[in-house]
Amino acid sequence: MKRRTFIKNTSLTGLGMAAIGPVLGNPKVLLPNDLRVNGKRIESRIFELAKFGRDENGRGYRVGYTQGDIEGRAWFMDLMKNAGLNPSIDAGGNIIGKRNGKNPTLKPIAFGSHLDMVPDGGNYDGTLGCLSALEVIEILNENKIETTHPLEVIVFANEEGGLIGSKAMVGKLTKEGLEQISQSGLVMGEGIRAIGGNPEKIASAERKKGDLHAWLELHIEQGGILESENLQIGVVEGIVGILDCEITVEGFANHAGTTPMKLRKDALLAASKLTVSVNEVINSFPGTQVGTVGKIEAFPGAYNVVPGKVMMGLEIRDLSFEKIEMLLTEIQKRAHAIAEETKTSITFRREPSFNLPALTDASVQQKIQESAVALGLKAKHMQSGAGHDTQQISLIAPVGMIFVPSVGGISHSPNEFTKAEDMTNGANVLLQSILSIDQS
Repeated sequence: MKRRTFIKNTSLTGLGMAAIGPVLGNPKVLLPNDLRVNGKRIESRIFELAKFGRDENGRGYRVGYTQGDIEGRAWFMDLMKNAGLNPSIDAGGNIIGKRNGKNPTLKPIAFGSHLDMVPDGGNYDGTLGCLSALEVIEILNENKIETTHPLEVIVFANEEGGLIGSKAMVGKLTKEGLEQISQSGLVMGEGIRAIGGNPEKIASAERKKGDLHAWLELHIEQGGILESENLQIGVVEGIVGILDCEITVEGFANHAGTTPMKLRKDALLAASKLTVSVNEVINSFPGTQVGTVGKIEAFPGAYNVVPGKVMMGLEIRDLSFEKIEMLLTEIQKRAHAIAEETKTSITFRREPSFNLPALTDASVQQKIQESAVALGLKAKHMQSGAGHDTQQISLIAPVGMIFVPSVGGISHSPNEFTKAEDMTNGANVLLQSILSIDQS
């Protein structure tokens, strides 16, 4: 009797996350922290999903709102139905499947990712998070485990096209956003309608702060840090903010043969000096910030004309908004000095679509870390340099992200690849983190 009572009243926290064996001597009954996902099932579904949206040359084209996206979503919803999730589509086009918990008054723990891809993209970005979320549900079903909180599997719509579905869920998808042209060629509103959403009632997709107990997303790293350091799990501390600036350098266009070097107002020379300065400024401060001049165009663009104007594109990313602002200020100081030196003018215009940094919840980070360690996996706290739906959901709920290695650090490419073992590790960490959060 004492043994029976002990097992009934002990939480995951009390038991720890290590496997502790069968309950009451029955080898077929597993405690929640004994559960492990079926990695082969995840991998086979990765390959099956990859068939949707391939073009005539066999390249992946499951872009949001295209026929491939529609077919892939229908396939996934059938799997959700088979798992008892009874999926529905909200006004933003997001797929939501629900599993009841013991206490229906509690807010749900939600997890998932996205199924759409960039043109000619890979098979793992987003899809791993969705298929692993489904795997969590199926493992709970197969082992007759009922969580205390309700659970929700969410597949966000058109993540690659600007976090469209998650913006709708947090009330940030504007009228102007609905009128933008998507990668599919459809206006966003038309695209949302094509996948079963309702742009006229977009406000009905909004969830309020506190509507979710927590949100977790498993994702491939899309970089090479974990692989290079021989680590299995990344515990994401936050998603970087992104500031884009258009820089205009104006000099004076003149004949390249008759204008002496000392009399030139060469806009491209000034732009080149500024490009080098951006690299110097970004590297002069400690941290993981990055800065990139990713676009540069000289006018009039002729061999025999000194460039009179240059348009540049500058991007700065970091987890700290204040640091981004500081770096931009330092770059602008350098630009002022370069303009005086080269007898040009340099102006900065911020792009309106500034993405604020989104920090993950410290307690969720801890659950992920503890789960990884209990599973015997080596983990590292790190930032995400790419954007994810999680950064939007952080506005309404405590969030966490789990990274697994990307071979060669390659993503958004047909060569994107994550090993089956790493996918399985990530899905197990997701499962155990959800169970731990449920009991906390």
